[in-house]
Amino acid sequence: VHCNGPLVSSLPPSSFQSSSSSSDSQSLHHAKLNRRDGGGGWMPERKDQLPWLQVDLRERVEVTAVATQGRFGSSDWVSSYTLLYSDTGSAWKQYRQEDHIGVFPGNTNAEGVTHHKLPHSVRTRYLRFLPRGWSSKGWIGLRVEAYGCSYKSDVADFDGRSSLLYRFNQKSMSTVKDVVSLQFRSWRADGVLVHGEGQRGDYITLELHGGRLALHLNLGDGGHMSVSLGSLLDDQQWHSVQIERFNKQVNFTVDRLTRHVHTGGTGDSLEVDYELSFGGIPLPGKPGTFLRKNFHGCLENLYYNGVNIIDLAKRKKPQIYSVGNVTFSCSGSSAVSATFLSSRRSFLQLPGAGDPAWSVSFQFRTWNDAGMLLWSGLQGAQTLLLILADAQLRLTHHRSALQRRGLDDGQWHSVSVKLKGLQASVAVDNEPPSSILLSDYTIFAPSCEAHRLMGSASGFFSIDPDGSGPLSPAVVYCNMTGESPAKVWMVVDHNIMGQVTVMGSSPQKPHVMKLNYSATLSQLSTLLHRAEQCQQEVVYRCRKSRLFNTWDGTPLSWWRDRAGERRTYWGGFLPGVQQCSCSLAENCIDMNYFCNCDADRSRHRLKISQISTSSGGFLWNAASFYQELSYLHFPTLQAELSVDVAFYFKTTAPSGVFLENLGARDFIRVELSTPSAVTFTFEVGGGPAVLSVKSHVPLNDKQWHHVRAERNVKEASLQVDQLPLRFLEAPPDGPARLQLNSQLFVGGTASRQRGFLGCLRALNINGMTLDLEERAKMTPGVSAGCPGHCNGQAQLCHNRGRCIERSSGYVCDCTHSAYGGPHCQKEVSVSFESGTSVTYTFQEPFSVMRNKSRQSSAIYAQSSKSREIVAFRFLTTKAPSKIKF
Repeated sequence: VHCNGPLVSSLPPSSFQSSSSSSDSQSLHHAKLNRRDGGGGWMPERKDQLPWLQVDLRERVEVTAVATQGRFGSSDWVSSYTLLYSDTGSAWKQYRQEDHIGVFPGNTNAEGVTHHKLPHSVRTRYLRFLPRGWSSKGWIGLRVEAYGCSYKSDVADFDGRSSLLYRFNQKSMSTVKDVVSLQFRSWRADGVLVHGEGQRGDYITLELHGGRLALHLNLGDGGHMSVSLGSLLDDQQWHSVQIERFNKQVNFTVDRLTRHVHTGGTGDSLEVDYELSFGGIPLPGKPGTFLRKNFHGCLENLYYNGVNIIDLAKRKKPQIYSVGNVTFSCSGSSAVSATFLSSRRSFLQLPGAGDPAWSVSFQFRTWNDAGMLLWSGLQGAQTLLLILADAQLRLTHHRSALQRRGLDDGQWHSVSVKLKGLQASVAVDNEPPSSILLSDYTIFAPSCEAHRLMGSASGFFSIDPDGSGPLSPAVVYCNMTGESPAKVWMVVDHNIMGQVTVMGSSPQKPHVMKLNYSATLSQLSTLLHRAEQCQQEVVYRCRKSRLFNTWDGTPLSWWRDRAGERRTYWGGFLPGVQQCSCSLAENCIDMNYFCNCDADRSRHRLKISQISTSSGGFLWNAASFYQELSYLHFPTLQAELSVDVAFYFKTTAPSGVFLENLGARDFIRVELSTPSAVTFTFEVGGGPAVLSVKSHVPLNDKQWHHVRAERNVKEASLQVDQLPLRFLEAPPDGPARLQLNSQLFVGGTASRQRGFLGCLRALNINGMTLDLEERAKMTPGVSAGCPGHCNGQAQLCHNRGRCIERSSGYVCDCTHSAYGGPHCQKEVSVSFESGTSVTYTFQEPFSVMRNKSRQSSAIYAQSSKSREIVAFRFLTTKAPSKIKF
């Protein structure tokens, strides 16, 4: 039967939809192949950033080929495109060819027809064409056609509590050859599609398990086998299955991928008693009760040894018994999925209800172990984040509610987040919800370096630029590069990350780009002020748009820095030098010019990257106190109405004063009062106020601990590490101003008693970091820095990672570990496609000596050992296969 008839030419105008149309004359119903009337084809608006043309074929048909053409009488065509298909118009799947290429070559002019015969036909109702490239002389123009034929099928819909039983004419059926074929579509990851068993122990089961299709077969006498194929098969798309068995040989095919397996044992026939069940395994004698989770979805063209099971059920033949509610039309799921292709640049933004109480529920699946799932602004400047970190789900405000691990397994997980008053809760899958209390105190890490030290991998984090100052936390991306020495980049995105085409500008009418960053100008200024290094790239590609080549030397282009000053230098040159990077590298296209733009070669394109800063050095600004009478002194604290203090300490002493500032009567003091308690004491009149945080483990364990103390006219707070935050409300009629007049003593007191012995670092007061190292250089009994990060009791680098001291902290060398990441805790793995491998070449001794390479010498030393130990984990669906040779 020929299946190549045109499917689009006879469709009504209502069958066409698109992302946009530039005008009525270029509207959708003119998008048929060889159509010349109207605008001669479809053309989207030029501002359309993701154009698409969709065709409704009115019913499910078999599509065998597609063809495209540009817009008639124009310079508009599509040079490449991707093809999506769907049964519902909401859940889409991209067509991929046999070599996994998903982009189709398009046209090179407006009139030629490019025809593509699909390597494998698709059965679908909707087609969507997504232009990927288009005419350099014009814009997108498209006329389309699809070829194929009508497709008739028998469909059954199972609701998760139903099944069809095919009963044999005799008590048992013994076969040496079986053929089962079907198509299925499901939105559930688990469920039995086919099952049959016999009294002697034979059975056959086909089931979805974790989104994969598993076949279990036992021919008796030790002939059991299990094999799995596919992944993510619960994607609401149709998948084809065929099982062919002859004696012990089994061919198992899912979506054109076939596994050939042999059963073991001595048996070569399958003996099934009474019946085969489809859609579930009903419990004998108890209608509606099932042994395993039932299939929830649609089956199509279900055949067993040539018998059309669904056709018999539709005609209510006596061989078929229906359990539960089985219908003979395929209903679609109301759920619509969205795929985020970029971990940093793609998101959905929904309007907020402005209600203090709300709830959000959704499902997600991913193989990434980190990413932001939900961000919501709260009252004031506070935010609520739902993030995936190290495969754990974490709801964060200033505390965290953690859920179970393993959420990066590629399976669907349901999440429910609720906010009511000052309580937020999150529930995952069927587990009980975990709750956190919200308050006016929001404590975030001050930098990406702080998150690295806590063992975090790259991801989105809230960074507090100024402690308890007026600035709200900024959401940034922390890129833990894994370089040696460790480099941590804090990335601030903006809303225009791609290239922008500039179609002409003049001094009277310049081209203006307004960038909205993920941080405010005040937040950016504070973050940049603390940065050790900052970079942002502006890429400018041009065509007949010179930068410097003018008769009087006046530059034709400039950019403004954050202070508003006009800059005319480009590509790495110093300010005032009117040259580009190609002149610096001596590789300009035309060396008569200092910029490629002045050679009139390229197009007008403008791209501005995100802001990347490297900072965190202030976190390692440290001082070591090794005499009890020693201290550092600084100017008096400005703390009349509010003050916040944050720092890290490390000690083996049982007690000691971290800092103290006195007045005539008032004072403020933070100290290690006992080996397991930190105390914050202050006097504003009316007697001392005391806040204490007690730890269940000693704090003088020679490990770093973080302290944050804050006081204002309403209340005071103290937090140590991740221990519960302690609050103390101010008396309603008490004095509000803290009157101090002496110097600030750090590491000791004015009386020179109870001095601190140990290390302090990253002392931040009211958003400003005090330079401990500079003061320590001129103070007896105190030294700058705090060596010995790697010789503490805690294991900083795991899985055979090596801790390396740095002047500002430490890094983990994971070279000899099977793990990576900041602390050698992130599993390193690789995925092999069929026919791929990794080869390690071990050099001979002579070449090793010539190279004088430590790394290759180490490899040779290991390879010359009499015994080798190799350890690894693997996951595969193909056997037999060679793992190591």
